Amino acid sequence: MRERLSLWLRSVLYALRGGFLIRPFLIALFFGTAGAVLSFAEEYAHELNAWVPEVLFPAHQDPQVALAILSGIAGSIMTVVSIVFAILLMTLTLASTQFSPRILVSFVRDRATQWTLGIFLGTFSYCMAALPAVRSLPQPFVPVLTVLIAMLLALLCVGWLIFFINHIARSISVNHIVDRIAGEAELVIDELMPHPRSTYERPEQAPASREGRERVIVGRKSGYIRFVDVNFLFDCAKSFGVQITLDRRVGHFVPAGVPLVRVVDAGRVTPEREARLLSAIDIGPTRTMQQDVEFGIIQIVDIALRAISPAVNDPTTAINCIDQLARVMILWASRAAPESYLHAPPHVLRLAIPWIGYDGLLDTAFEQIRHYAKSDIAVSLRLLRAFDDMFVAGTSPMARQSLIERARRVVEGCERHLPANDVLPLRKRLTRLEARWRAQGGGGEIRASPS
Repeated sequence: MRERLSLWLRSVLYALRGGFLIRPFLIALFFGTAGAVLSFAEEYAHELNAWVPEVLFPAHQDPQVALAILSGIAGSIMTVVSIVFAILLMTLTLASTQFSPRILVSFVRDRATQWTLGIFLGTFSYCMAALPAVRSLPQPFVPVLTVLIAMLLALLCVGWLIFFINHIARSISVNHIVDRIAGEAELVIDELMPHPRSTYERPEQAPASREGRERVIVGRKSGYIRFVDVNFLFDCAKSFGVQITLDRRVGHFVPAGVPLVRVVDAGRVTPEREARLLSAIDIGPTRTMQQDVEFGIIQIVDIALRAISPAVNDPTTAINCIDQLARVMILWASRAAPESYLHAPPHVLRLAIPWIGYDGLLDTAFEQIRHYAKSDIAVSLRLLRAFDDMFVAGTSPMARQSLIERARRVVEGCERHLPANDVLPLRKRLTRLEARWRAQGGGGEIRASPS
């Protein structure tokens, strides 16, 4: 039960941290509390009013002025909040239709927007919390310091509104959108793959399966695998004395009733233990970027594919997407891959968990763009340059060979759709890439460049 609650809490915190609920609510709650506490303190500590000179607030003894100021600020702020929500809805609609509906996640997680809503709603809450303290009977009382702070907050809101409009104008730029998604993908890589890749790293080989009676645990809920608590599963495998294998990786869709986990030495897995194993896997209706680097790449690829479609015909945007994809792939190639096979004690396999590999990410990142850009020389040239950048940045020999083969497919596809003269720049770039490969002793493993 505790493990299920821990995973549920992590999922909820991830969702709330990236929405328009938790941060604006906390800011509004803090401002409202501050307004109530400060106005209450002024009533019993009159020396606080002495801090405010009459030059800044002449009407120290006129409750009507304070009421007019606080109510005016509160009403004005609510008008501004409605404008902010209208701008947000327009931005989300534009981004969804022009780029991809999947990028809405990055807009909702934007902290500047969350702070904007929080400050505006907080100023409204502050004024509403301070209003009950202003009175004419039985004895006039004006919380001068509280009203002055409300005026300063109103000025802050004016400046913040200007900042927000500028921020929205920047955030709907496709370059900014793609850069933000790539940055989020890099953060996932940093968390999932914190260690640098070893120069002599060898591909991880699947160990022999453990013999014993196997128990298949099916998924009880349909959805995408969003997070897997690897450490918890590994600890369970050791304490139960079993071998656990996950059939699906993070990002895969699992229908209810389909095998999700396989356990060898099934006699040691009780229904209670089965529930504990399932509690380590978070399944939901949408993919998230908690452990799913591929989802970030898919968002960038969606933007690139829409840009090179005949209806849009915007190769510059596709080129920018390719640059950001290369950035993510270079970082991935520089890190040690997450372990798929965990042993305890040594040579005793306890947990087998699949992760997407370098080739799989390359397919996701570039294959669709390559297919739809066969008649676009500019996008195809940038694809070859991206492969060259990844090659130079340093990858394993198998990864370099994969880059060479993909570069050849780019040229071969363009040769069937473009005139021979247009393909010449592509051939030159491919020749240069193959020369790098030969210089590293790999020239015999691929075919020669077409003449």
